[in-house]
Amino acid sequence: MNRLKQRWGITSNFQLIIIFIVFAITGSASAWLSKPFCVWLGITKEDFGGWFTLIRLIIIFPIYQVLLVLIGTVFGQFRFFWNFEKKMLKSMGLGFLFKN
Repeated sequence: MNRLKQRWGITSNFQLIIIFIVFAITGSASAWLSKPFCVWLGITKEDFGGWFTLIRLIIIFPIYQVLLVLIGTVFGQFRFFWNFEKKMLKSMGLGFLFKN
């Protein structure tokens, strides 16, 4: 845990627990919210077959990104999750979305 705290630049175990809680809530919430989005977009397993899972994962991704910052803010960890998002998106080649 100490290596993780050092890597993320946090000092307290309490903050680490809060960050884990935010990740857990965000993952569950984004998976739960992807179902109504698929229904709203008319994406069903019957219509898309094996592609349904891939399409749903693609839908979950942006929902997860937004929820991670929002839920992190509610838990008082905006700065950590905003920096986490920027670093992750830059590593995915989407760094152009942020000014230096």
